[in-house]
Amino acid sequence: MKKTYDPRMHSAEHILNQTMVRLFDCGRCFSAHIEKKKSKCDYHFQRPLTDAEIRDIESRVNQIIQTDLPVTEELISMAEAEAQYNLERLPESTEEKIRIVKIGDYDACPCIGPHVNTTDDIGRFRITTTSYDDGILRIRYKLHRDSTG
Repeated sequence: MKKTYDPRMHSAEHILNQTMVRLFDCGRCFSAHIEKKKSKCDYHFQRPLTDAEIRDIESRVNQIIQTDLPVTEELISMAEAEAQYNLERLPESTEEKIRIVKIGDYDACPCIGPHVNTTDDIGRFRITTTSYDDGILRIRYKLHRDSTG
C-alpha cells in the first residue's frame, strides 16, 4: 500500500472490512489497493455477491459513516496484539508496540496508515463493481463528498 494514500479511502476500507466480517464471516481483505479516486479490496470468498448483497453492504457502510464515529488510535504491546488481532500482514520489522486504529466501537485493527478524525469526514461510499474469480471476491469502490454523487 502506498504511504501517501487518501485517509478517507483508507478509513472507508476499515469500515468495509468490518462490514464484510459481520455479514459474511469472511475475514478482512487479504489484499487492498487504496487510491484517492477509486480503491479495491480482495476477499477469500465462495461465490459472487448478489445485487441485493451489494446494496446491503453499501447501505451498512454508509450508515456507519453517517453515525459520525470518532477514529482514534492506541498503542498496545505485541503480546496484547497477538492475542486480539490477526497480525499476518504486519511487516517483520514491526516494533514492540502496535498501533491499533479504532472506528468508534465498530472496528479496531492494527494499522500504520493515516485516517480521518471522524467517519463524517469520509463522504458517501459507493461500490462501483464487484467480480469473482477462483475463490476471490473483488470489491471496487469510490467516495463522494455530496449526497448525490
